[in-house]
Amino acid sequence: EVQLVESGGGLVQAGGSLRLSCAASGFDLDDYAIAWFRQAPGKVREGVSVISRSDERTTYADSVRGRFTVSRDNAQNRVYLQMDNLKPEDTAVYYCAALKWGISTLDPYEYDYWGQGTQVTISS
Repeated sequence: EVQLVESGGGLVQAGGSLRLSCAASGFDLDDYAIAWFRQAPGKVREGVSVISRSDERTTYADSVRGRFTVSRDNAQNRVYLQMDNLKPEDTAVYYCAALKWGISTLDPYEYDYWGQGTQVTISS
C-alpha cells in the first residue's frame, strides 16, 4: 500500500522552529518529486516547497523563502521541512505529496499521492 505520513507539527510561538517529516511506505521516495503544501481554514491549498527527484533542486514559495528548508534522505525514505522564524500566518495543516512524472511544481493538481496532514499552529 502506498502511503505518506507527516509528523512533527505542533504549537509554537512566533519566531520558533519546527521540523516536519514525511515518511513514505510502499514506494521509493527517490523516484518522486516531493512537495509540501499547506491549507489554512477558509483558504486554498498553497504550495510551500518542492524538492526534485533527481538533482534535488528546491523551490520555495515567496512567503517562506529564506525561512523554510526542504531536504530529503533517500536512505530513510523521508523528506523534511525545516521551518524557522515561524509567523502566525504560517498556521495551517501541512501536507506532503509525491509526483512521479513531469517537472517539479507547486501545483497541487499534479500530485499523485498525499499524506493526511499535520497541524502547525503559531501563536503570536
